[in-house]
Amino acid sequence: MKKALAGLLGLAGVAWALKDVPRQLGGKPDPVHMSRSPRYRDGKFHNDKEVRTVPDGDSFSARDFLFGGADRKPSVPVPLVGPAAPVSDGLHITWYGHASALIEIDGAAVLVDPVWSERVSPSARLGPRRLHPVPHQLSDLPAVSAVVISHDHYDHLDMVTVQSLTASTSAVFVVPLGLGAHLARWDVPSSRIVELDWDESHSVDGFTLTCTAAQHFSGRSVQRNVTLWASWVIARGSRSVFYSGDTGYFAGYKAIGAAHGPFDAVLMQVGAYDDAWPDIHMTPEEGVRAFDDLGGGLLIPVHWATFNLGLHPWGEPIDRIWREAKAGGVRLAVPRPGERVDVDSPGEVDGWWQALV
Repeated sequence: MKKALAGLLGLAGVAWALKDVPRQLGGKPDPVHMSRSPRYRDGKFHNDKEVRTVPDGDSFSARDFLFGGADRKPSVPVPLVGPAAPVSDGLHITWYGHASALIEIDGAAVLVDPVWSERVSPSARLGPRRLHPVPHQLSDLPAVSAVVISHDHYDHLDMVTVQSLTASTSAVFVVPLGLGAHLARWDVPSSRIVELDWDESHSVDGFTLTCTAAQHFSGRSVQRNVTLWASWVIARGSRSVFYSGDTGYFAGYKAIGAAHGPFDAVLMQVGAYDDAWPDIHMTPEEGVRAFDDLGGGLLIPVHWATFNLGLHPWGEPIDRIWREAKAGGVRLAVPRPGERVDVDSPGEVDGWWQALV
Protein backbone atom coordinates (compact mmCIF):
# COMPACT_ATOMS: atom_id res chain seq x y z
CA MET A 1 0.00 0.00 0.00
CA LYS A 2 2.81 2.40 0.91
CA LYS A 3 4.64 1.61 -2.35
CA ALA A 4 1.48 2.20 -4.37
CA LEU A 5 0.86 5.51 -2.61
CA ALA A 6 4.45 6.57 -3.17
CA GLY A 7 4.11 5.67 -6.83
CA LEU A 8 0.94 7.71 -7.19
CA LEU A 9 2.54 10.66 -5.44
CA GLY A 10 5.55 10.36 -7.75
CA LEU A 11 3.34 10.38 -10.83
CA ALA A 12 1.42 13.34 -9.46
CA GLY A 13 4.71 15.17 -8.89
CA VAL A 14 5.84 14.53 -12.46
CA ALA A 15 2.48 15.68 -13.83
CA TRP A 16 2.70 18.86 -11.71
CA ALA A 17 6.25 19.56 -12.90
CA LEU A 18 5.27 19.11 -16.56
CA LYS A 19 1.85 20.76 -16.59
CA ASP A 20 3.14 23.92 -18.34
CA VAL A 21 5.00 22.06 -21.08
CA PRO A 22 2.37 21.83 -23.88
CA ARG A 23 1.73 25.59 -23.87
CA GLN A 24 5.43 26.40 -23.46
CA LEU A 25 6.22 24.53 -26.67
CA GLY A 26 4.45 27.29 -28.56
CA GLY A 27 2.53 27.20 -31.82
CA LYS A 28 3.04 25.64 -35.23
CA PRO A 29 4.14 28.09 -37.96
CA ASP A 30 2.31 28.08 -41.28
CA PRO A 31 4.64 26.49 -43.88
CA VAL A 32 3.07 28.56 -46.66
CA HIS A 33 3.89 31.78 -44.82
CA MET A 34 7.44 30.55 -44.08
CA SER A 35 8.06 29.63 -47.72
CA ARG A 36 8.38 33.30 -48.68
CA SER A 37 11.93 33.09 -47.28
CA PRO A 38 14.75 31.84 -49.54
CA ARG A 39 16.19 30.17 -46.41
CA TYR A 40 13.13 27.92 -46.06
CA ARG A 41 13.01 24.62 -47.93
CA ASP A 42 11.88 21.09 -47.20
CA GLY A 43 9.85 22.39 -44.26
CA LYS A 44 12.78 23.96 -42.41
CA PHE A 45 15.02 27.02 -42.28
CA HIS A 46 18.68 26.64 -43.20
CA ASN A 47 21.91 28.49 -42.51
CA ASP A 48 23.96 29.70 -45.45
CA LYS A 49 26.24 26.70 -44.89
CA GLU A 50 25.77 23.32 -43.27
CA VAL A 51 26.48 23.48 -39.53
CA ARG A 52 26.63 20.93 -36.74
CA THR A 53 24.05 21.64 -34.05
CA VAL A 54 24.17 18.40 -32.05
CA PRO A 55 27.42 17.34 -30.29
CA ASP A 56 28.65 13.82 -30.94
CA GLY A 57 29.32 11.36 -28.14
CA ASP A 58 33.10 11.72 -28.36
CA SER A 59 33.08 15.50 -27.81
CA PHE A 60 30.37 15.91 -25.17
CA SER A 61 29.50 14.43 -21.78
CA ALA A 62 25.89 14.89 -20.69
CA ARG A 63 26.93 13.96 -17.14
CA ASP A 64 29.51 16.74 -17.03
CA PHE A 65 26.99 19.19 -18.45
CA LEU A 66 24.37 18.33 -15.84
CA PHE A 67 26.49 17.70 -12.75
CA GLY A 68 30.14 18.64 -13.30
CA GLY A 69 32.26 21.65 -12.52
CA ALA A 70 31.88 23.63 -9.30
CA ASP A 71 33.65 26.49 -11.10
CA ARG A 72 30.70 26.82 -13.46
CA LYS A 73 28.90 28.84 -10.78
CA PRO A 74 29.97 32.02 -8.96
CA SER A 75 31.40 31.34 -5.52
CA VAL A 76 29.47 34.20 -3.87
CA PRO A 77 26.34 36.16 -4.86
CA VAL A 78 26.56 38.16 -8.09
CA PRO A 79 26.39 41.91 -7.41
CA LEU A 80 23.24 43.49 -8.84
CA VAL A 81 22.45 47.11 -9.71
CA GLY A 82 18.95 48.50 -9.22
CA PRO A 83 16.98 50.72 -11.60
CA ALA A 84 18.53 54.04 -12.59
CA ALA A 85 16.82 57.39 -13.03
CA PRO A 86 14.99 57.98 -16.35
CA VAL A 87 16.96 59.40 -19.28
CA SER A 88 15.66 61.50 -22.15
CA ASP A 89 18.69 61.76 -24.42
CA GLY A 90 21.79 59.84 -25.42
CA LEU A 91 22.31 56.12 -25.94
CA HIS A 92 22.10 53.87 -22.89
CA ILE A 93 22.08 50.09 -22.57
CA THR A 94 20.98 48.17 -19.49
CA TRP A 95 22.04 44.53 -19.26
CA TYR A 96 19.83 42.35 -17.04
CA GLY A 97 21.92 39.20 -17.32
CA HIS A 98 22.35 36.52 -20.01
CA ALA A 99 21.03 38.05 -23.26
CA SER A 100 18.29 40.32 -21.89
CA ALA A 101 18.94 44.03 -22.41
CA LEU A 102 17.20 47.38 -22.74
CA ILE A 103 18.37 49.79 -25.45
CA GLU A 104 17.37 53.42 -24.86
CA ILE A 105 17.95 56.02 -27.56
CA ASP A 106 16.92 59.59 -26.75
CA GLY A 107 14.39 58.38 -24.21
CA ALA A 108 12.72 55.71 -26.37
CA ALA A 109 13.33 52.05 -25.56
CA VAL A 110 13.56 48.61 -27.14
CA LEU A 111 13.80 45.42 -25.07
CA VAL A 112 15.76 42.46 -26.49
CA ASP A 113 15.31 38.79 -25.57
CA PRO A 114 13.67 39.44 -22.18
CA VAL A 115 13.77 36.42 -19.85
CA TRP A 116 12.50 37.08 -16.33
CA SER A 117 11.62 33.50 -15.35
CA GLU A 118 13.56 31.50 -12.77
CA ARG A 119 14.36 28.70 -15.24
CA VAL A 120 15.01 28.43 -18.97
CA SER A 121 12.99 25.33 -19.67
CA PRO A 122 9.52 24.23 -20.79
CA SER A 123 8.85 23.51 -17.11
CA ALA A 124 8.91 26.13 -14.37
CA ARG A 125 10.12 23.41 -11.98
CA LEU A 126 12.86 21.65 -13.96
CA GLY A 127 15.79 22.82 -16.05
CA PRO A 128 18.64 25.37 -15.82
CA ARG A 129 18.03 27.81 -12.98
CA ARG A 130 19.19 31.38 -12.46
CA LEU A 131 22.60 31.96 -10.89
CA HIS A 132 21.47 35.40 -9.72
CA PRO A 133 18.08 37.05 -9.17
CA VAL A 134 16.51 39.30 -11.80
CA PRO A 135 18.01 42.73 -11.00
CA HIS A 136 14.89 44.75 -11.97
CA GLN A 137 11.21 43.95 -12.06
CA LEU A 138 9.29 44.32 -15.31
CA SER A 139 7.37 47.12 -13.61
CA ASP A 140 10.66 49.05 -13.37
CA LEU A 141 10.96 49.27 -17.15
CA PRO A 142 10.36 52.56 -18.93
CA ALA A 143 7.79 52.67 -21.74
CA VAL A 144 8.96 50.11 -24.32
CA SER A 145 8.31 50.67 -28.03
CA ALA A 146 9.19 47.13 -29.13
CA VAL A 147 10.27 43.74 -27.84
CA VAL A 148 12.82 42.17 -30.19
CA ILE A 149 13.46 38.42 -30.11
CA SER A 150 16.43 36.66 -31.74
CA HIS A 151 15.12 33.06 -31.79
CA ASP A 152 12.84 30.69 -29.94
CA HIS A 153 15.17 28.87 -27.52
CA TYR A 154 14.01 29.04 -23.90
CA ASP A 155 16.86 31.28 -22.76
CA HIS A 156 15.79 33.92 -25.32
CA LEU A 157 12.03 33.54 -25.66
CA ASP A 158 10.23 33.19 -22.34
CA MET A 159 6.48 32.57 -22.36
CA VAL A 160 5.74 34.02 -18.92
CA THR A 161 7.73 37.20 -19.64
CA VAL A 162 5.96 37.61 -23.00
CA GLN A 163 2.58 37.25 -21.33
CA SER A 164 3.49 39.82 -18.66
CA LEU A 165 4.74 42.31 -21.26
CA THR A 166 1.62 41.79 -23.35
CA ALA A 167 -0.54 42.73 -20.36
CA SER A 168 1.58 45.58 -19.01
CA THR A 169 2.82 47.34 -22.17
CA SER A 170 1.63 48.27 -25.64
CA ALA A 171 4.93 47.21 -27.22
CA VAL A 172 4.98 45.46 -30.58
CA PHE A 173 6.82 42.14 -30.73
CA VAL A 174 9.28 42.12 -33.65
CA VAL A 175 10.52 38.60 -34.32
CA PRO A 176 12.04 36.33 -36.99
CA LEU A 177 9.72 34.34 -39.24
CA GLY A 178 7.74 31.66 -37.47
CA LEU A 179 7.91 33.00 -33.92
CA GLY A 180 4.55 34.67 -34.39
CA ALA A 181 2.93 31.24 -33.99
CA HIS A 182 4.38 30.96 -30.48
CA LEU A 183 3.25 34.46 -29.56
CA ALA A 184 -0.24 33.85 -30.91
CA ARG A 185 -0.59 30.71 -28.77
CA TRP A 186 0.37 32.84 -25.76
CA ASP A 187 -2.44 35.31 -26.58
CA VAL A 188 -0.37 38.15 -28.04
CA PRO A 189 -2.75 40.05 -30.39
CA SER A 190 -1.92 39.68 -34.07
CA SER A 191 -1.81 43.48 -34.35
CA ARG A 192 1.23 43.44 -32.05
CA ILE A 193 3.21 40.75 -33.90
CA VAL A 194 5.65 41.61 -36.72
CA GLU A 195 7.54 38.72 -38.35
CA LEU A 196 10.59 39.45 -40.50
CA ASP A 197 13.01 37.56 -42.70
CA TRP A 198 16.69 38.52 -42.83
CA ASP A 199 17.25 41.95 -44.40
CA GLU A 200 13.69 43.09 -43.68
CA SER A 201 12.90 46.03 -41.40
CA HIS A 202 10.08 47.42 -39.30
CA SER A 203 9.73 51.00 -38.06
CA VAL A 204 8.13 51.98 -34.75
CA ASP A 205 8.42 55.16 -32.63
CA GLY A 206 11.39 56.40 -34.65
CA PHE A 207 13.23 53.06 -34.44
CA THR A 208 14.19 51.03 -37.49
CA LEU A 209 14.49 47.39 -36.47
CA THR A 210 16.29 45.28 -39.06
CA CYS A 211 16.44 41.51 -38.98
CA THR A 212 19.93 40.35 -40.00
CA ALA A 213 21.79 37.08 -40.46
CA ALA A 214 23.06 34.71 -37.78
CA GLN A 215 24.41 31.15 -37.80
CA HIS A 216 22.39 29.12 -35.34
CA PHE A 217 19.27 26.91 -35.13
CA SER A 218 15.86 26.95 -33.47
CA GLY A 219 13.36 24.74 -31.70
CA ARG A 220 11.44 24.38 -28.44
CA SER A 221 11.02 20.60 -28.80
CA VAL A 222 12.61 17.77 -30.76
CA GLN A 223 11.42 19.45 -33.97
CA ARG A 224 14.06 21.93 -35.07
CA ASN A 225 14.42 24.83 -37.48
CA VAL A 226 10.76 25.41 -38.28
CA THR A 227 11.28 29.00 -37.09
CA LEU A 228 14.03 31.42 -38.11
CA TRP A 229 16.93 32.73 -35.99
CA ALA A 230 18.47 36.18 -36.41
CA SER A 231 20.67 39.00 -35.25
CA TRP A 232 19.29 42.56 -35.11
CA VAL A 233 20.17 46.13 -35.98
CA ILE A 234 18.38 48.62 -33.72
CA ALA A 235 18.66 52.18 -35.02
CA ARG A 236 17.07 55.51 -34.17
CA GLY A 237 18.15 58.82 -35.65
CA SER A 238 21.94 58.78 -35.94
CA ARG A 239 22.45 56.05 -33.30
CA SER A 240 22.58 52.32 -33.88
CA VAL A 241 23.18 49.11 -31.94
CA PHE A 242 23.87 45.58 -33.19
CA TYR A 243 22.69 42.55 -31.22
CA SER A 244 24.18 39.21 -32.26
CA GLY A 245 21.61 36.82 -30.83
CA ASP A 246 23.09 33.31 -30.61
CA THR A 247 25.49 32.49 -33.41
CA GLY A 248 28.71 30.93 -34.54
CA TYR A 249 31.28 33.07 -36.26
CA PHE A 250 30.53 33.40 -39.98
CA ALA A 251 31.58 35.54 -42.93
CA GLY A 252 28.37 37.61 -42.95
CA TYR A 253 29.46 40.11 -40.28
CA LYS A 254 31.41 42.20 -42.75
CA ALA A 255 28.35 42.47 -45.00
CA ILE A 256 26.16 43.48 -42.05
CA GLY A 257 28.69 46.11 -41.03
CA ALA A 258 28.93 47.45 -44.57
CA ALA A 259 25.15 47.67 -44.93
CA HIS A 260 24.22 48.99 -41.48
CA GLY A 261 27.37 50.10 -39.63
CA PRO A 262 29.35 51.50 -38.11
CA PHE A 263 27.62 50.84 -34.80
CA ASP A 264 27.75 52.84 -31.60
CA ALA A 265 27.54 49.62 -29.58
CA VAL A 266 27.49 45.88 -30.13
CA LEU A 267 25.83 43.35 -27.81
CA MET A 268 27.83 40.21 -28.59
CA GLN A 269 27.27 36.62 -27.50
CA VAL A 270 30.43 35.38 -25.76
CA GLY A 271 29.33 32.56 -23.42
CA ALA A 272 28.13 28.93 -23.56
CA TYR A 273 30.73 28.00 -26.18
CA ASP A 274 32.32 24.57 -26.44
CA ASP A 275 34.37 22.49 -28.86
CA ALA A 276 31.32 20.22 -29.11
CA TRP A 277 29.24 22.94 -30.82
CA PRO A 278 31.70 25.30 -32.56
CA ASP A 279 29.35 26.30 -35.38
CA ILE A 280 26.51 27.73 -33.28
CA HIS A 281 28.11 29.69 -30.40
CA MET A 282 31.13 31.96 -30.65
CA THR A 283 34.14 31.88 -28.37
CA PRO A 284 35.13 35.23 -26.82
CA GLU A 285 37.93 35.58 -29.36
CA GLU A 286 35.51 34.99 -32.22
CA GLY A 287 33.19 37.57 -30.65
CA VAL A 288 35.94 40.20 -30.85
CA ARG A 289 36.67 39.17 -34.43
CA ALA A 290 33.00 39.57 -35.33
CA PHE A 291 32.97 42.95 -33.56
CA ASP A 292 35.89 44.09 -35.70
CA ASP A 293 34.14 42.86 -38.87
CA LEU A 294 31.01 44.82 -37.95
CA GLY A 295 32.79 48.09 -37.24
CA GLY A 296 31.53 48.24 -33.69
CA GLY A 297 32.09 51.15 -31.31
CA LEU A 298 31.60 49.82 -27.76
CA LEU A 299 31.57 46.07 -27.13
CA ILE A 300 29.17 44.81 -24.44
CA PRO A 301 29.47 41.04 -23.89
CA VAL A 302 26.22 39.13 -23.30
CA HIS A 303 25.05 35.51 -22.96
CA TRP A 304 26.98 34.78 -19.79
CA ALA A 305 26.67 35.00 -15.96
CA THR A 306 23.00 34.06 -15.50
CA PHE A 307 22.34 30.49 -16.64
CA ASN A 308 24.69 27.52 -16.65
CA LEU A 309 24.52 26.50 -20.33
CA GLY A 310 28.14 25.60 -21.09
CA LEU A 311 31.01 23.58 -19.63
CA HIS A 312 33.49 26.43 -19.21
CA PRO A 313 34.14 28.14 -15.85
CA TRP A 314 31.65 30.86 -14.94
CA GLY A 315 33.95 33.87 -15.37
CA GLU A 316 36.06 32.51 -18.22
CA PRO A 317 34.19 34.23 -21.08
CA ILE A 318 34.80 37.68 -19.62
CA ASP A 319 38.41 37.02 -18.66
CA ARG A 320 39.09 35.93 -22.23
CA ILE A 321 37.23 38.78 -23.90
CA TRP A 322 38.85 41.38 -21.62
CA ARG A 323 42.28 40.01 -22.54
CA GLU A 324 41.40 40.01 -26.24
CA ALA A 325 39.92 43.51 -26.09
CA LYS A 326 43.01 44.92 -24.40
CA ALA A 327 45.26 43.26 -26.98
CA GLY A 328 43.22 44.70 -29.85
CA GLY A 329 42.47 48.13 -28.41
CA VAL A 330 38.71 47.43 -28.35
CA ARG A 331 36.45 49.66 -26.24
CA LEU A 332 34.75 47.34 -23.75
CA ALA A 333 32.07 47.65 -21.08
CA VAL A 334 31.27 44.83 -18.64
CA PRO A 335 28.26 45.94 -16.59
CA ARG A 336 26.94 44.16 -13.54
CA PRO A 337 23.44 42.71 -14.01
CA GLY A 338 21.00 45.62 -13.91
CA GLU A 339 23.67 48.25 -14.58
CA ARG A 340 22.98 50.87 -17.25
CA VAL A 341 25.86 51.81 -19.54
CA ASP A 342 26.17 55.28 -21.06
CA VAL A 343 27.60 54.28 -24.43
CA ASP A 344 29.31 57.64 -24.89
CA SER A 345 30.95 57.49 -21.41
CA PRO A 346 31.06 53.84 -20.36
CA GLY A 347 33.81 54.10 -17.74
CA GLU A 348 36.68 51.68 -17.22
CA VAL A 349 36.29 47.92 -16.86
CA ASP A 350 36.93 47.10 -13.20
CA GLY A 351 37.06 43.29 -13.19
CA TRP A 352 34.16 42.99 -10.72
CA TRP A 353 33.48 39.35 -11.64
CA GLN A 354 36.98 38.17 -10.69
CA ALA A 355 36.14 38.27 -6.98
CA LEU A 356 33.31 35.79 -7.58
CA VAL A 357 35.25 32.88 -9.07
